[in-house]
Amino acid sequence: MRRVIRNWHSLAASLLAVAALTHLPLTLPDATGPSGHGMMIAAGIVVTTLLLQAFEASGPALRGTILFLGAHLCALALILNLAGNEGKMSAAFFILVAASWLLAWASASEFSRQEPRQKSLKAFLRLLIPAIFGAWILILWEVVTRGFGVPFILLPPPSAIGIRIAGSLAILWADVQQTIFKAVFAGYVIGCTSGFVVAILADRVDFLRRGLMPIGNLMSALPIIGVAPIMVMWFGFDWQSKAAVVTVMTFFPMLVNTVAGLSATGTMERDLMRTYASDYSQTLTKLRLPAAMPFIFNALKINSTLALIGAIVAEFFGTPIVGMGFRMSTEIGRMNVDMVWAEIATAAVAGSLFYGLIALAERAVTFWHPSSR
Repeated sequence: MRRVIRNWHSLAASLLAVAALTHLPLTLPDATGPSGHGMMIAAGIVVTTLLLQAFEASGPALRGTILFLGAHLCALALILNLAGNEGKMSAAFFILVAASWLLAWASASEFSRQEPRQKSLKAFLRLLIPAIFGAWILILWEVVTRGFGVPFILLPPPSAIGIRIAGSLAILWADVQQTIFKAVFAGYVIGCTSGFVVAILADRVDFLRRGLMPIGNLMSALPIIGVAPIMVMWFGFDWQSKAAVVTVMTFFPMLVNTVAGLSATGTMERDLMRTYASDYSQTLTKLRLPAAMPFIFNALKINSTLALIGAIVAEFFGTPIVGMGFRMSTEIGRMNVDMVWAEIATAAVAGSLFYGLIALAERAVTFWHPSSR
């Protein structure tokens, strides 16, 4: 019984594949493109399930590999049938897509059951399972937009966005340089550094702490669409005004988190430092700042996303003819939605890489913290 429950994904996929045979072909009667080989795809799903049962006694790595290959080969064959048949796919097509998705779900479940001892294999599995999940988001996106014939202006398929990215690398790179390497980086460094320094001063001077913290909570709630036009008027249309917006957005999260982190040490630890005759600077550098590092890195991670959002939104209110926000606002007016989505994808990748670098630095610095262990 436990074995059947564990393999319910593949069993359900086989039942769906058999049900799809009653709705063949893969396309509607008025379709102009090729109808494909729906029977072969359904047979591939059933064969994958039979192979899984045959290798039931083997380890999860082999079972996961069988499911992975079966799911994605069938998905590839189904996507190839979309060419020339946009909006003309039958129920059999979508049933087989659901069956392939269940096989992919089963493969991710099998891989997640592995507990390898090698660090490299552990790191590979940590990347593989989210990659399967992300790949199927794109596959289902492609299937829904092209299979149901969703208008391009509403939601372009990932394949069209990928083609646009490949054909616009020079433009995207120029926008990344303007928005991320100039506005985001400069504003992020200035905002986080100044927030950290002011937090140290506020911790030292009680008057500053009592006066700044309420203002910090107030400023963190300011709408960016209200701050951005003012900064453009003050600092001009180039990247400096966007860096100013990012500075405002990142200053107060760093201030609030650093002050909270400096107060995180317990009374016993502070009393111990007093018994060693430590002054304020020694207590700060040897006890309170190390204890505050999880709070500081939390602010750095929050600011990594706020900085990118702030710079892009600020570019909507005035910028030279380059930049990610400028490109989005311009291309949406021209109805070039694939270019808008290309910029969104580029921003998402850049933001994820930025966040990942900070997370790696956090693990290296706060290795002693329970969250890292």
